[in-house]
Order: sequence, then C-alpha cells, then structure tokens
Amino acid sequence: MMATNGKDACGQNGDDPSVSLNGGNDTSHSSAVNGKKAPSRNGGTGEERFTFSPQPTMEDIRRLQAEFTDERDWNQFHQPRNLLLALVGEVGEVSELFQWRGEVAEGLPGWTDSEREHLAHELSDVMIYLVELAEKCRVDLPRAVLRKMALNREKYPASKVHGSAKKYTEYED
Repeated sequence: MMATNGKDACGQNGDDPSVSLNGGNDTSHSSAVNGKKAPSRNGGTGEERFTFSPQPTMEDIRRLQAEFTDERDWNQFHQPRNLLLALVGEVGEVSELFQWRGEVAEGLPGWTDSEREHLAHELSDVMIYLVELAEKCRVDLPRAVLRKMALNREKYPASKVHGSAKKYTEYED
C-alpha cells in the first residue's frame, strides 16, 4: 500500500480544476469522491459522464509506489505472485462493500460520505497493486489497455452487439 495524505490520495481533494473532454475547465465536483464530469457520449440524453482527474498519471502512481516500496525494503516481498494475491485480497475487500446491498446504481445513491471514502481507499489499493504487478511483470499497462481495446472492438463490433450482453462467441455472423 502507498503512504498518502488522506483526501488527496483518495481522489477527494476538491481544489484542483477538472478537465472535460472538450478541453474546457469545469470546477464541478461530486460529493464525496472528487470526480469530474464531461459531456455525455451516450446518445445526447443531456447526462454528464464522470471522468478522472488528469493527475496523477499511471506512471506517477507507479513511481510513487516504487519509491514507497524501496524506502521500506519491501521489494523482497513484492514479487508477482505476492502482488497478485494481495490484489485478489483487495478486490475481495471491495466486494464486501457491495455484498449485501443488492443492485447499486451508478453514482452510489444512498451511500454515505464515509462509505464512499472507504470504497475510494479499497479501489486505490486495487489500483496500486495492479500497477505494481504490471511493473514487476514488465507490462506497459497503458499501451496494453490500448491494444486490448482494439482487440475488443474487433471481437465486439458495435453494429453487431449494440444493446446485448452476449459473449463474442455467441454472436452469429
């Protein structure tokens, strides 16, 4: 896990301006977790879509975690298998937050600020371990995501799968 200063690390610092998809500044923030809103790309319904803060970058997160681990001489414990098991454990902690709630709507209506902050902490742990695992396995995660998205576009062409949750092997040509 990474040493943090509380609100900033959980994405709860409301002081920095957000960046929208159209390049303009937007200083609106969500209630508990500092998210940004950008124009929707979902059919022009007028809804705004959540976006992440531009900082820190994934490389910043990798570097911060590497420094944190180095300062504590923990690399001996942070090998790929160990990191994977820690990642699975953290995903389990996220799962516990949703376990008895039934379906949870986007935006987490009905969740308290404390519950949202707890979720932000657990999701941060998942991200930290994922980024460190990618580093130890020498996977350039941002580029891997771009390649995987390209493959997904081929497997799930919008014209064929729009509005359906079937697996790509279930679609007929």
